[in-house]
Amino acid sequence: MRLARAILAVGLQLAAGLALAQSAEDRREWPRTDFSKRTVDLAEIESGGPPKDGIPAIDRPKFVPTASARAWLNPKEPVIVLRLGAEARAYPLQILMFHEIVNDTVAGTPVAVTFCPLCNASIVFDRRVSGRTLEFGTTGRLRYSDLVMYDRQSESWWQQFTGKGIVGDYSGSTLKQLNSEIVAYEDFERAHPNGQVLSRVTGHARPYGRNPYVGYDRIDQPPFLFTGKTDARLPPMERVLAVSAAGKHRLYPLTLLEKHPVANRESGGVPYVVFAKGGMLSALDAERIAAGRQIPAASAYDRRLEGRVLEFALRDGKYLDTTTRSEWNVLGEAVAGALKGRRLAPLSSGVHFAFAWLAFNPASEIVKSLPD
Repeated sequence: MRLARAILAVGLQLAAGLALAQSAEDRREWPRTDFSKRTVDLAEIESGGPPKDGIPAIDRPKFVPTASARAWLNPKEPVIVLRLGAEARAYPLQILMFHEIVNDTVAGTPVAVTFCPLCNASIVFDRRVSGRTLEFGTTGRLRYSDLVMYDRQSESWWQQFTGKGIVGDYSGSTLKQLNSEIVAYEDFERAHPNGQVLSRVTGHARPYGRNPYVGYDRIDQPPFLFTGKTDARLPPMERVLAVSAAGKHRLYPLTLLEKHPVANRESGGVPYVVFAKGGMLSALDAERIAAGRQIPAASAYDRRLEGRVLEFALRDGKYLDTTTRSEWNVLGEAVAGALKGRRLAPLSSGVHFAFAWLAFNPASEIVKSLPD
């Protein structure tokens, strides 16, 4: 089944019919939402095809040990990794593809683990706002092709890409973003063998492991229902690692990081390192995720540790700091050497499609070259 094509056809039909009467239609479907409070033009919000909660969030997630997940999860498949306190959890994209939101609690923190396949945006938020814990669902709407969420307490609408309330009582509020990474499952399991993996037992019958957006991440593919102006500096569907430090945003195309898997960088006085590792499968390529083409995983970490600034290099396929020769993994954890057991502080970073990041952050710097 080519769900993406079906969604596209339905979405375009609905968008055309709702362009002028969107506010009235929204009020009929959302009687509890205060549309007089908003920070964006309602005309920017379009139907993506599914209705409210047509893509069901997971509200009571179940987890399995890493060894159990091997039975159905390819070692190279992408997972969202969330590490809070002593807990480490992996959320496979093969499940998030069909739910987009997981309302969870990790190490006592209520979190929303979110994934918008149309923007390749995996972002984790703290669900607490002004002392109130919210629970999130999908509106069936898109803005700049990005998932528009809603909270079930006030039915305010939230932009997934920014974590900002855009319609309703929480307009102008911002969810706290929590650091997370996307890596191949084998890298999570190797680093956290006692970690937990989101189970396929979700209460919903879905073809987990299948990709309903076959071929969507081709570099020449146009974004779905994106009405904004794309930035000519990059192909819209180029995957980029966006790194935010000292109020500045830098984009590293993954095609560049494939050639430079370690980059020691600095921004606004913040020294950081970018780690990239090839071999992870794209979730948005082939019909079966396990048959997808390989792409890099990439993340950024603060290089300052215990009063010194580390420099990193790739030696014999290993990430090493040049001071102690300790070995590190793609999650910023020292796995061997004098610093074994230490962990670098993650920077605010994530891998997204270029068109989506630049739609919300047009002033970002694009890194075009790195030293050998």
